[in-house]
Amino acid sequence: MPHFYKPLALKIAFGVFGSLFLLQAPVSHAAAKPIPIASFFQESQFRDARLSPDGKNIAMIMKGANDRMVLAVLEVGQLRPEIIANYEDKDVRSFHWINNERLVYDLTDLQYKDVQRFFGPGLYAVNKDRSKRLRLVTHQYTGARTKVVGNELPWDTYFLDIAHSSTSPDIFVTQSAGAGARDLYRLNTMTGNIEVTPRPGKVGRWLIDKNGVPRIAVTTAEEKSIIYYKDPKKDAWRILATSEWASYDRITPVFFSPEGDLYVRANNGKDLSSLYRFDLEKNQLDPEPVISLKGYDFDGQLIYNQPEKKVLGMRYEMSRPATIWFDESFAAKQKQIDALLPDTFNALHFPSDLKTNIALVYSYSDVAPGAWQLFDFNTGKLTRLGVSKPEIKPEQMAEKEMLTYTARDGMQIPVNLTLPKNSTGKNLPAVVLVHGGPYDRGNHWGFNAQVQFLASRGYALIEPDFRGSLGYGLKHFQAGLKQWGLSMQDDIADAAKWAAAKGYADPKRICLAGTNYGGYATLMGLIKDPDVFRCGIEWAGITDINLLYDIHHTEVSDQWKWFGMPTLIGDQVKDAAQLKATSPLENAGKLTRPLLMAYGKHDNRIPLEHGTKFYKAVKEKNPNVEWVEYAEEGHGFFLLKNNVDFWGRVEKFLDQNIGKGQPLAVSDAGK
Repeated sequence: MPHFYKPLALKIAFGVFGSLFLLQAPVSHAAAKPIPIASFFQESQFRDARLSPDGKNIAMIMKGANDRMVLAVLEVGQLRPEIIANYEDKDVRSFHWINNERLVYDLTDLQYKDVQRFFGPGLYAVNKDRSKRLRLVTHQYTGARTKVVGNELPWDTYFLDIAHSSTSPDIFVTQSAGAGARDLYRLNTMTGNIEVTPRPGKVGRWLIDKNGVPRIAVTTAEEKSIIYYKDPKKDAWRILATSEWASYDRITPVFFSPEGDLYVRANNGKDLSSLYRFDLEKNQLDPEPVISLKGYDFDGQLIYNQPEKKVLGMRYEMSRPATIWFDESFAAKQKQIDALLPDTFNALHFPSDLKTNIALVYSYSDVAPGAWQLFDFNTGKLTRLGVSKPEIKPEQMAEKEMLTYTARDGMQIPVNLTLPKNSTGKNLPAVVLVHGGPYDRGNHWGFNAQVQFLASRGYALIEPDFRGSLGYGLKHFQAGLKQWGLSMQDDIADAAKWAAAKGYADPKRICLAGTNYGGYATLMGLIKDPDVFRCGIEWAGITDINLLYDIHHTEVSDQWKWFGMPTLIGDQVKDAAQLKATSPLENAGKLTRPLLMAYGKHDNRIPLEHGTKFYKAVKEKNPNVEWVEYAEEGHGFFLLKNNVDFWGRVEKFLDQNIGKGQPLAVSDAGK
């Protein structure tokens, strides 16, 4: 077993610690002015903060001049941060401490001044005193005939990990090698020099151990996903495991212990995935899991301290996020912070040098966006660093509750329910909000701007994690195989019926909404269940499965089209009849309910053609369709002005169809 503070071989089969709900402010009976749309969708004023390894400095991304996000460093104990990276036409996107002196960061353009924008985020390194800045990766497109300036790497090179050394300026980056493969480089951030790691095939994912050595390479070969392990004794790659490329019942490497033990997420013949130790000598999983979560697939991160070479604890997620510490002293520190901040989940981040006795505290809840504070355990002083959305007042937001309902075939479906603040909670106009993916977990306990905005306007929010969603076991996931428009769609309709039967929602005033797959489900819901849904809102939505196959200028990889989509969604040839029957585009004439559609002109994931084709088809028989196209946007809307415009349209649309502005008698013409 690895060197943990306490033995890690335990089962976590409990709920999340304590109540994290906010204490409610007294209810005011005076008519409240609606919270401005911009307050919900404004860009974060403060995005991230991290302690240097020695705990003497804090680096943070915050709003600077020209409303651009800058990278700043604050010396612990001082009051004013020093900006070390700021640009007139770009925003700092993310950063990492390489060592106590040097950081690496990349950029984006949150204002979308240039419609075409740069191709990649680039990569830069700089010392904490602004010295020795070096651009490592270019932003601009570089083709086969385009020479990259100096030692700069091409735009499709991305940060992976640091070298895990207190003095080394090196990092690891990956670069596209074509056909889904990525090369791995060890990059010196002082000189720009690189060292290439030979790859054992078409590697799509790399894992670096805590000594800065590449240990895991996950490759694809035909329909197989193969996990390779680099044995340090032989300095050679060997195969650990092989599985179907599109299968979710497979081994996923998570962590290398200081002793060289590999920990993986796996099902190992069970419905729920857990954390297992993988025996590298026997080339197999240990029979029993190290950690399992009751009712949920394992989703967590081990908290590791480099100098001590110890695992301090683990963060994980069930219905809510939580932290468990393997040492009583850290558990006591968590308890101390939670007593000071009882209404939020508080993630404690300690510097590598534990003798500093300080922690960076990141706090959030379902009603409170992120806030960052520094706590000194010697003085008991809590110092506020920044807040993500300062205009949001938690006491005005609506709480989120995780429940379950029974689908028509008896399957239990997780669902998030959010009822408007200060409402009766009964017979409300409601929106069923469908998550994208769809092979993701949709429901997380945290602040959701879309949900809170709609709740502030008086709507109940119903968010089902329909079958096919991840996080709830193989049975729940596999029940969604090839079920677009079929049982996955039935789960969504059943969520609306459940909310009505429970008295939360007025059955005559339920609207359906979503983006990406959620957009597809919105269209299919209006086609298939017009007696359940009175209207629909979809943005950047899929309108035809065949278009996913046929449009080639997208971010959708060939591997996904070859091996993923035929298994999970449907084979374009073998399942042709089903894909036609479950295509919104093919059935556009059946959609007669009011519909709001919105797309970004530069969407490279769900191209504009999805929207324009469907809009043209549906308008032939349905005059109640509103179309909006945003010239600057891609997949999803990021500019504040566009979010204010879109959600203003949503507010008006809902008001007219299921809200206070609807006609006294609801027409059943759409049945």
